[in-house]
Amino acid sequence: MTVIVFWLAIIIVAYTFFGYGLILYLLVKLKKLFLPSEEAENPNFFPHVSLVVPCFNESDIIRTKVENSLSLDYPREKLEIFFITDGSTDTFREVLSDYPQVKLLHKDRRAGKTAAENRSMEIIETPIVIFTDANTLLNPIAIRNIVRHFQFENVGCVSGEKRVLMEAMEEASAAGEGMYWKYESFLKKLDSQLYSAVGAAGELVAFRSSLYEPLPEDTILDDFMQSLLIASKGYKIVYEPEAYAMETASDSINEELKRKVRISAGGWQSMQRLLFKITPFKNPILFFQYLSHRVLRWTITPFLLVLIFFLNLLLWPQGWVYQLLMTGQVLFYLAAFLGYLLENKKIKVKVLFIPFYFCLMNYAVIAGLIRFLRGAQKSTWEKAKRRQS
Repeated sequence: MTVIVFWLAIIIVAYTFFGYGLILYLLVKLKKLFLPSEEAENPNFFPHVSLVVPCFNESDIIRTKVENSLSLDYPREKLEIFFITDGSTDTFREVLSDYPQVKLLHKDRRAGKTAAENRSMEIIETPIVIFTDANTLLNPIAIRNIVRHFQFENVGCVSGEKRVLMEAMEEASAAGEGMYWKYESFLKKLDSQLYSAVGAAGELVAFRSSLYEPLPEDTILDDFMQSLLIASKGYKIVYEPEAYAMETASDSINEELKRKVRISAGGWQSMQRLLFKITPFKNPILFFQYLSHRVLRWTITPFLLVLIFFLNLLLWPQGWVYQLLMTGQVLFYLAAFLGYLLENKKIKVKVLFIPFYFCLMNYAVIAGLIRFLRGAQKSTWEKAKRRQS
């Protein structure tokens, strides 16, 4: 029984981090071979769009964000720009007063990003709404590349790409985050090509306004929940890598850990609320993608890593295969620990970034579960400190 559990755990972990990506790649290749796309795009499709920027006490970057938003390549008469500043106590009014093209939505009460977005949807009248974070910059043709997908009626949400800006000698918090998002972007692109992306990046995400569903104010991952609720109704989430939001990496590994734990707590909350929304009976393909890309990674995989380690100790006497696997695990975790020590000393050794960041992510899932069970994760965002670009 120990041997069976050991190898089953290894198979699940390997599938979660490597196998799913390989299977996804092969399925997409087969789909393109046997089901070539025949949809033709209309190059003159320019619907009215609302660009909404939720922010809290971010007057230091609002001007840059406004100017970036106004410079976007989209018909000006068809683009409305809103800034939601609920609860802010800084100089946002003075900054935004210089830009009459921007509409300000403000309440003194701070109830979190979800509440602010719910409130903005009571005002927005355009058929498409795009949400983007205040600390990101969009590429000039981001809106054009996003809205072109909405000419197809089965598309309910479009997710842009998050890109992490790094310098050549960044430390693990930056390099690890950048590598993680590159791999995530690869999976999202394949998910979208197979059937639907599994969730959307809050840095840049668009919805059909008619499909937007007001969420409970305590929702932690509003972008993920909203996009999956739309997908559960039979609409597709398209991933568009040529519409991207650029931001600098977390300022330190502690800031990145704080962000990851919050996301993990939100992941547990989201899975609980989506339990009966996404099922193999309603939409088997979406369920397969959701289970493989999100659920396994956010639930049992970190615990299986611990289980594999201790079962491997018990199986050490069983032969060279188990001894080799144990040696590999020990070396991997020693590399991660060494990466942690060097990170604290500000010494950059890139080969150690991968094991260190991998362990950080899996630890965050366990810490996020504890925080979720304790009800200790607030929906209001305590933003992680970012590097200055």
